[in-house]
Amino acid sequence: MGSVRRLATREQWETLRRHLELVIERNRTVNLTRITSWDEAVCLHIVDSLLLQDAFAQAPAGAFVDVGTGAGYPGIPLAIVTDRPATLVDSVGKKAAAVRDFVRELGMEEQIRVESSRIEELARRERGRYAIVTARAVAQAGVIVEYAAPLLCRGGRLVLAKARPTDEEIRVADRVATLCGMHRVSRETYELPANMGHREVISYERVGNPRIKLPRATGMAQHHPLGI
Repeated sequence: MGSVRRLATREQWETLRRHLELVIERNRTVNLTRITSWDEAVCLHIVDSLLLQDAFAQAPAGAFVDVGTGAGYPGIPLAIVTDRPATLVDSVGKKAAAVRDFVRELGMEEQIRVESSRIEELARRERGRYAIVTARAVAQAGVIVEYAAPLLCRGGRLVLAKARPTDEEIRVADRVATLCGMHRVSRETYELPANMGHREVISYERVGNPRIKLPRATGMAQHHPLGI
């Protein structure tokens, strides 16, 4: 069972707080999050994002890409506490524009790049570039495995956060991983503070070449998923 340890330094917490302030302010005009309570947002955005830290420590050095970053979670918090270069991707232009503004306000433009595109398009341009792919509450685990495989270098890790994945969802993701040259290396469970929820952090490693051509055409992973 994983535990929530000391997640950030005092200086890092100040940057994390400033990011959250920016999100809440922008959320008045752009729909970035349904969470409006400050205490809930600290737990469900910041703490929840930082649960992925331990999995990062098991990955090779290098940049990471955050798939479906939304308001910049978990990408911005993980960039703050790990100091890794990051690419944050969201297909919704308004969300990507907001996150780009947050990055500029935080003075992190040299470390963080924001892309408004489909993840398959990024994979065609930047195949094998990343040490880590992250995703939090984006899609079924098997879909994310397929998205991640062409982006990862050999030995790179997909770090996937889910609330309560079913055993069947994980079995499907494991089958997809085999097709995509990956395999599951860990599945950790966490309880958020103040009974705010159960989380699982699941990691897959890129160990070989995929058995199929990746990425498939844009939208295929979501509408015609593998492993089912």
